[in-house]
Amino acid sequence: MKRMPREDSGPELRLRRILHSRGLRYRTNLRGLPGTPDLVFSATKMAVFVDGCFWHQCPEHGTMPKANGDWWREKLDRNVERDRRVDGELEELGWLPIHVWEHDDPDLAADQVEQLWRERRAS
Repeated sequence: MKRMPREDSGPELRLRRILHSRGLRYRTNLRGLPGTPDLVFSATKMAVFVDGCFWHQCPEHGTMPKANGDWWREKLDRNVERDRRVDGELEELGWLPIHVWEHDDPDLAADQVEQLWRERRAS
């Protein structure tokens, strides 16, 4: 699993391309924040995670392997627990965690991120 790419996935790149074309500027994979978000909007304190359906157990598309099922269940449950913990840590620091599923329409996801970005800039 250490060989699994953690950055620049297809869904992440599509979202980044759309947001950039709309004039939104962000940093990627910024270390130092809990969870190392995929996209960071520092001025508005927004942390965006593009979550894979398998690894983060999407309620629509998350699957459980049949082989070695107990091990996988524990592993994937820990991922979900870590996501919740990281969200709480970010919120305590005044950040807004945003999660986008890999299967989400990138244009709609960009709409949501942009709307939140504009709201937080205005406040």
